[in-house]
Amino acid sequence: MPPQLLPASAAAFAPRATSVNVVLSSKVEPWLTQTLKRINRIKRPLNSVPQHQRCLTETLSSSTAIWTLTSIMLPKAPDAELRKDSNPLIEALFNYQLIHIEAYIVHVDMVLRNEVAFKLTPDSIESLIEYHKDIHCVDISANTYAWSEKELQVKKLHEEFIQAINKFVYRTHVSALEGLEEDGAGELLCGKSEEVKANIMGLFLPLLPPPPRIVDVVRPPPLLPSSPAGANWWSQSTLPSNVPAPVDSWRVIPSSPSTTSSADSNSLWASMGLNEIQLPSPTPSYSQPYSTSGLFYSSPQVSAPIPSLPLPSMLAAQQCGVSVGYGGFGQNWDRYQEYATTM
Repeated sequence: MPPQLLPASAAAFAPRATSVNVVLSSKVEPWLTQTLKRINRIKRPLNSVPQHQRCLTETLSSSTAIWTLTSIMLPKAPDAELRKDSNPLIEALFNYQLIHIEAYIVHVDMVLRNEVAFKLTPDSIESLIEYHKDIHCVDISANTYAWSEKELQVKKLHEEFIQAINKFVYRTHVSALEGLEEDGAGELLCGKSEEVKANIMGLFLPLLPPPPRIVDVVRPPPLLPSSPAGANWWSQSTLPSNVPAPVDSWRVIPSSPSTTSSADSNSLWASMGLNEIQLPSPTPSYSQPYSTSGLFYSSPQVSAPIPSLPLPSMLAAQQCGVSVGYGGFGQNWDRYQEYATTM
């Protein structure tokens, strides 16, 4: 895309130049020739490109070469001061005014971009600045809630509008020169005035207040398994202090009977109470049922003969684990042969 070149007179707050910058191509369009012949009171020769350029430059550089870009209907006072009437025609007459937005041409380019650039006149700029300060800023301030920096934001918004309206340059196609009239004045055709109106009204920005603060709700921290507050929920039940740790029978009683082991085991199991014993769980599948009557073991109820009897060492280890609290092991070991014959 070719660069957008503008003269120094198009900058913000720059005064109007004494001469308009006009650049024509090597071939002049027929419509431009007809337009220049129509507006010139004195017949001037237009047979070459330099003649067209000189005629157009002199015409647009005249102090009377003021174009009317658009007309905007604006209120005369803030909303709170407007007159209220049942007749809408009376309200329009007393409450609104028509401001004509005027501009002059600062640049004509028929080589790179085929455009013409307009800059607003100082009178139009001053009218728009007064409306923005006295009416627009008052309305937007009244329609928003108050906060600490509200007046500062309104002032800043007005300063930004002053800069924007002074920088405003309207660019359009060079065919807009067909609306050229005598003495260099003119008017935009083909609905271009509505485009200018939309661009200018877009510079009247609303006042945006800061969003309301969101109050953070303080919530208690979640109870996790590792937190002290939830320790009672997850702690497992512990054994009472008076219950000793379980003791494996094979670590206390040897697998084979002997005189020393029988005596020691007899005194050991007699000194322990019933509530201090920890039975193995689950019970081995080959344990024999017992009966509490008479402290004697009953024979197992089977429907088929037992193929083989357990060894004495195995029987002794099993009975030591289940007969605690019901008598010494030595008293029952002497009657082992009697038990074996009844089985």
